[in-house]
Amino acid sequence: MKRRDMLRTARKPAVEGEPHPADRHVGRQIATVRVQSDVSQGQLARAIGISFQQLQKYENARNRVSASMLYEIATSLGVPVSRFFEGLPGNNSSRDQAQPLPVDERLEFIASAEGRRLIEGLMNLPPRVRGRVSSLIAMLGEELALADKKGDGEAAGEAGPADRRAF
Repeated sequence: MKRRDMLRTARKPAVEGEPHPADRHVGRQIATVRVQSDVSQGQLARAIGISFQQLQKYENARNRVSASMLYEIATSLGVPVSRFFEGLPGNNSSRDQAQPLPVDERLEFIASAEGRRLIEGLMNLPPRVRGRVSSLIAMLGEELALADKKGDGEAAGEAGPADRRAF
């Protein structure tokens, strides 16, 4: 394949009509930095002069972010514009080489639509029930980790002490 054809192919998303992977990455980074900065979508949207719905579209890559808007977002969040490109393949910055920290993965999940739905659902529960649900999720995670460690279905399928704990 000629270099010119490779460059054209690299710019196109895998499926026509789908967001480009770079747009998805930048949108996720905007959401991650916003959450790390403890700024709501509404607060950031007001600060940069757009609706929170438009910010959601940027974060979910339904709309592309212009360079000037990315600059406004970076300025409002107090980060360099380059922060939104960290970890993007082909970005040769020294930070590109670093592995993401577990906390970054958690913040990325919290910023995702699934994470927001989960948190909103939990916040609608009474505090006592919310604590029980949290304990249940933690126990499920422990059981799955144990099952993965053992390599057989025994840990996940057998009733152990964790299954007998009263909530």
